[in-house]
Formats: sequence, C-alpha cells, structure tokens
Amino acid sequence: MPSHVLVAANRGPLSYALDADGSLAARRGGGGLVSGLSAALAQQPDALWVCAALGDADREAVRQGVAEPGVRMLDIPADVYADAYNGIANSVLWFLHHHLYDIPREPVFDAGFRRQWQAYETYNRAFAEALAAEAAPGAAVLVQDYQLALVPGLLRELRPDLVIGHFTHTPWADPAYFAMLPQDVRERLLWGMLGADRLGFHTQVWADAFRGCAEAGPGGLGGTEVAVYPLGVDGEELRRLAYRPEVEDKLAGLRAEVGGLRTIVRVDRTELSKNIVRGLLAYRELLATRPEWRGRVVHLASAYPSRQDLASYRAYTADVARLAGEINEEFGTADWQPVLVSVQDDFARSLAAYRLADVALVNPVRDGMNLVAKEIPVVSEAGCALVLSREAGAYAELAQDVCAVNPYDVSQTAEALHEALSLPEPERAERTKRLAAAATALPPARWFTRQLKDLPRGRRPE
Repeated sequence: MPSHVLVAANRGPLSYALDADGSLAARRGGGGLVSGLSAALAQQPDALWVCAALGDADREAVRQGVAEPGVRMLDIPADVYADAYNGIANSVLWFLHHHLYDIPREPVFDAGFRRQWQAYETYNRAFAEALAAEAAPGAAVLVQDYQLALVPGLLRELRPDLVIGHFTHTPWADPAYFAMLPQDVRERLLWGMLGADRLGFHTQVWADAFRGCAEAGPGGLGGTEVAVYPLGVDGEELRRLAYRPEVEDKLAGLRAEVGGLRTIVRVDRTELSKNIVRGLLAYRELLATRPEWRGRVVHLASAYPSRQDLASYRAYTADVARLAGEINEEFGTADWQPVLVSVQDDFARSLAAYRLADVALVNPVRDGMNLVAKEIPVVSEAGCALVLSREAGAYAELAQDVCAVNPYDVSQTAEALHEALSLPEPERAERTKRLAAAATALPPARWFTRQLKDLPRGRRPE
C-alpha cells in the first residue's frame, strides 16, 4: 500500500543477526533518534522507513523477503555501499563539514575519488527510486543526513508531486571550505539538497553556512526554505533508562572505582571531531597548574573506538590511550588513578557515569548538535557543571549556563575545568535545572512532527 509519510535514512529502526542455527533475528536499533522517529512514525498511518542493509545478515533478510511492518530495507551491493558510505560520506563529506582535513595532505580528488563518487550517486539513486515507488500521491518524505544529500533532487525528478524535506545532522561546511570540492561535485550536492521543499539544520550557524554555499552557486536557493530544528532529548525516556537495574549495577561499580572523589565525565566515540586528545591535555594541565585537585578528582573518559577501518581513526584512538597512560604515570599514586578510560560501547555504563558526573566535558572542534551535552544534565544526580565547546551545535541553546571554551585552547579548557569543579553546589544545581529544561525542549518525536507540519501544505493531502 502506498505510504503518505516516508523517512529515508542510511540506518534503519532495526537490524538483523544470524543465529547459530542460521535463522534471522530482528533487533531494534539503538539511540534516541531511532527511538524518537519510531515513536513519531507509529502515530502516522501507513508510514514507511526506507533504509540500507548494513551487513550480511541484513542483506540476507532482504533476499529472503523478510519484512518488518513499516520498514523497507535496500540491498545495495556491498562494494557500492562501501565506496558510497566509507569512501564519500565518511571520508569526504564528514571531513568537509567538520573541517577536519589535514590541508597539506588532504583532500585529494583523483580517479579513485571519481569512482567512489559514482557509487555515491548510485547509492542515492537507489533510495530515490525506492521512495518514488512507495510514496502515495502528494506524500511527505523526510530524508535524513549527509549520506543522502542527492536524494531530494533525484526524487524530485522522479516524483514532482511529493513534498520533500531534508535534515542534516552534521554541521555544514563554511563556503570557503566547501569550495575545496571539485566544481561539478559542489554543484551536484547543492542541486541534490535544493530538490527539497525545506531543509533543516540543528543551528542557525549551520543553516547560514548552507545558505552561503547555495547563494554562491549557479542557481541560489531557488524556492527551497531553510529552517532550524534543534534536536533535544526525551527526558522521561532517558531517566527511565538511567534507572534500570543494569545501570544501578554499573553505578555501584563506578562508585567503588571513584571512591567518593569528584568526577569529570566525558562520553564519546573516538571520532576526530570530538577533540578527546585536547580534552586530556587540558586535564593534564589542570593537574599541573592546580595541584590542589590532585588526589581529589577522577576523569571518567568513555572513549569507545569508531571507524577503525580508517587509518586516521586508528591512529587517533591509539593517541587517546597513550595520553591517558602518560597522565596516570605522571600524576598517579598508589591509591589514586587520575584517568579511568573505558573503550567499551556500553550505554548502561555511560548512563551511570552521567548520574555520577560533577563536571561534564564536551569540547568538540565542530559538532552538529552533540546530544551528550544535553543528556548529562537531564540525569545528573547532584547537579553537573557543563564545560562546553562554543563549536558544538548545543552551545546555541545552552550557552548561558555553561563554562564555554574555545576547543583549540587547552589552557582555557583547563581553567574552565577548575571553574566547573569550584562552582558552588546551589549554583551548579540551578544551572543543571535550566540546562535540563533547554535540553528537553524539542525531543525527537516532537522534533520530527514539527518538521512534518512545517512542510508546504500545497502538495500534501490533509
């Protein structure tokens, strides 16, 4: 049956695993966005989520015709997917929008890049064709993120009757940085995005960056609207998750490790933009310049490996482990370990650390939103001082109640950690309340529904 509301995203609300007997088992996807979108779509009759098969078990499920209600999974050839997702989305667009290139060496746009770009075109076309086939006349389609930047333009060619939105969860590159792309690729990306009726970004800064790129292009913005929808967290659901028995067990373990000392908490993937190394350097400088904190504070750093198929990420992960070890060797004593690093992707442990946090350190060099900055104040037990990079998307909403830092300034970050640790308890508690209120202002289900309602109504049936 054709759908009147469709979501397109690289990752779907579920994935499959092969059991020992060879049978397929469906597992619900994790993360607040998946949960929020799933809840929002559940309220829409005949809604459909179009996503990619991410692994062999997913592809086998597609080939066997295994289908979950409301989900269409695309079996894109593995080599095409790898070139599109790892070659272009993660190694070009991610680096571009986060301003991560090592400019003397990167980027290099050569024949290999062109081959991968063709795969990115093929991957986006597969989504556009699936959406065109599944959408009812005048249906609303909400496309998610930089992996699918071409889908709106491709879909507009196939189904001009549809109402199309696109949301970018990353930053958008500044015009001068965006100009590094080959001209035809730049123009193609803008053409794809501008096929949408409405484009969404987390902050005005990212929306303005896109406008600047589009206005420098051949056709300007055309009739596309650009809007800001700052994604929040579902406070009620997050608190429910944070008080499950498995989290209580993790919290008891952390309390035993910390031993009543003050805590500086960070929870990140070892993603280049998260700036973990400079955060550790700032903590080392805090201990060096503010000796009163030695033996009184512990840095709980959850830094689980990310994108280890890329050499730059493997090297960065190794740098994090090395630096943490150096800090412990330099300042540690027989009864005090300054840094406790966890490399496990353990959501229950992360929630336990959230509850225990006296200070949260969130210092990305550039981040679309950063939900960790919003999650920690929501579940912190005693109130949490937030040290936050001005380059995080969340900064736009939380700025008045944080210790703000330039993510490149290690000395300023060290001083902000001292300020946060020294904040009087009543002030810390008041700040935490205001941060939690701001963080929950637009939870995922409401965030999605607002975008859906804001799409132009002329094409969409009521």
